[in-house]
Amino acid sequence: MVKAELQRSGYENLLAAGVVLTGGTSKMEGVIELAEEIFHMPVRLGMPQSVKGLADIVRNPIYSTGVGLLLYGVKQQQHQDRSHKPQSKKESKLKIFSRVKNWLKENF
Repeated sequence: MVKAELQRSGYENLLAAGVVLTGGTSKMEGVIELAEEIFHMPVRLGMPQSVKGLADIVRNPIYSTGVGLLLYGVKQQQHQDRSHKPQSKKESKLKIFSRVKNWLKENF
């Protein structure tokens, strides 16, 4: 399905570096080899990068979406903070992580 969508969108020839698989399913035995056979290009396993603190735990493909969303949120917040009143990096990070913590409490 992914290959068909890439062909339909016209992006298939723009994947010069290959394909990156991530998420829990990417750890299934033989998935990388199967993807290489389907896409006819290099395939690698992607993991969260640039994570400090719990890096040994979250440096796992199953956490890619969550870590990516958190990093995206931090960047968006920093961009928004620059356009408003000055706020220290520490205050900004505490505010974001407080919001994430509250969301997790409410939803889990």
